[in-house]
Amino acid sequence: MNNDATHIIYFIGIGGIGMSALARYCRGKGFAVCGYDKTASPLTHKLEKEGMEIHYTDSPELVPEHPELVVYTPAVPADLEEMKLVREKGFRLMKRSEMLGMISMLHKTIAIAGTHGKTSTTALVAHILKSSRKRMSAFIGGISKNIGSNVVIGGEDDEFVVTEADEFDRSFLRLSPFVSLVTSVDADHLDIYGNRENLIESFNEFVAKTDKKGLVVMHEGLPLKHTDNTVTYGFDNADVNACDIRIENGMTHFNVAFSDSEREDFAMRLFGDHNVLNATAAIIICRFIGLKIKDIKEALSTFEGVARRFDIQFQNEKRCYIDDYAHHPSEIKASLDTARKIFPEREMTVIFQPHLFTRTRDFMDDFANVLSLADNIILLDIYPAREKPIEGITSQKLLEKIRCAKKQVCAKEKLVETIAALKPALLLTMGAGDIDRLVPEITKIFNETSTENDRK
Repeated sequence: MNNDATHIIYFIGIGGIGMSALARYCRGKGFAVCGYDKTASPLTHKLEKEGMEIHYTDSPELVPEHPELVVYTPAVPADLEEMKLVREKGFRLMKRSEMLGMISMLHKTIAIAGTHGKTSTTALVAHILKSSRKRMSAFIGGISKNIGSNVVIGGEDDEFVVTEADEFDRSFLRLSPFVSLVTSVDADHLDIYGNRENLIESFNEFVAKTDKKGLVVMHEGLPLKHTDNTVTYGFDNADVNACDIRIENGMTHFNVAFSDSEREDFAMRLFGDHNVLNATAAIIICRFIGLKIKDIKEALSTFEGVARRFDIQFQNEKRCYIDDYAHHPSEIKASLDTARKIFPEREMTVIFQPHLFTRTRDFMDDFANVLSLADNIILLDIYPAREKPIEGITSQKLLEKIRCAKKQVCAKEKLVETIAALKPALLLTMGAGDIDRLVPEITKIFNETSTENDRK
C-alpha cells in the first residue's frame, strides 16, 4: 500500500477497540484515515481530535470515492448500506483480522490469546518491550495507562509486533505468531463456536501456527495440545511457577520459579492472583526473546495496567470505587475475589451490565453464582451489541437466580442517583457494554459525597 495523505483507508466500525488501534496505526504511518461508526463515544472523539473524519449515520454517499482500502469488523451487520456500496463498487475490502494478519507476517509476532486475561497481558508485554527500547509496535484491546493508547506505533525496522489475538470469529487464525500465549479457554462466544469443544479446536489451530523456532506459552492444565516448544505456567505443577505472593507497601510481590534452582522476585502495582499469572506469562515471553531480568523487573514495577481492568477510580480510607470490563463469569469472580482480599470488611456493591443475550443465556447460572458473592447487586438491562433480544432472557430473570438479600434491576438513567443515595463503601461497576459512559459521573458522586473526615 502507498502511504501518503492522498491514499485513504476507510474503516467501517472505526470506534471498536481493535479497529481504532489499526486506524491509529495507519494514521501514524502517514495514511489519510476516515470512517463510520454507529455511535459516537469518547474513543471516536479522540480519533477525531487526532485528525480522522468520522460520521455516525449509515451514509453511502460519505464513503470516499477511491479508497486505497476499506477495513471492516465482523460486528458490522451484513445489510449495512455502506457495506453494500463497497462491494458493488469492487473496492479492496479487508477484515480487521486480515489486516492485522498481514502486519504480523512482516515481523516477529507475539500473539496473546485467551478468553480472558489477554488484554492486560498484551499491554504488559508491550510495556516491558517499549521500556526496554525494543523495536516494536503493539495492538492492545484496551487503553494502556502507561501510553494512554491502544497502539504503539514503531518504525519500518520493527523487530517485534505484540498483538492481542482475538478468538471471536476465529480472527486469531489470521496471525503468524513467533511467540504465542494462551491464558485461558473458558467457554465463550458460543454464538460463534456452538460448544467449548469447537472453541478448543480453534485454539489448537492457533497454537499450531506458532513458529517452530519460537515459543508456545500456556496456562497449566489447559486442554490444548503441547508442542516441543511449549512452556506452561501456573502456581504449582507448571514448568514455571509463581509463588510466595504477598502485598507489601501497596505492591504485589511474588517469586517466579523458572526451575528448582532458579528463582527471581518481582513486584508490581496490580493486585490479584490472575494478575500474578498474567505477569508470569509476560516474564516468560520477555525472557525468551532476550530481555534481561533486571529490565523486566524494572518495567513490571512501573506498569499501571489497562483502563477498565480493576481500575480504581476513587479511594480513601473508608470508600472505594472500582470499574472493570469483566463480562464473563470467570472474569467477574477474579475481580470480586481480589476486591474481597483487599477490602475484607467492607460491604461490596456490584453493578453489572450483562453483555449479549446469547452470553447471558448460555451462562445464566454461572453469572448468578458469581454475582451472589457480592452483598448488594444492581443489574442494568442487557446490552445487546450486535444481537436481537431473546425471549425470556432478561436481567430480571438473572436477578431471580442471584442469592443476595439486597438486589435490584435499575434503569441506566437512574443509576447515578441510586448510587448517590446508597453511598456504598465498596463499589464495582462491571460490563463490556456502555456502562463505562457512566464512570465519570459515578466518580464525581464519590468525590461529592465523601466527607472531609473520609478524606483524612
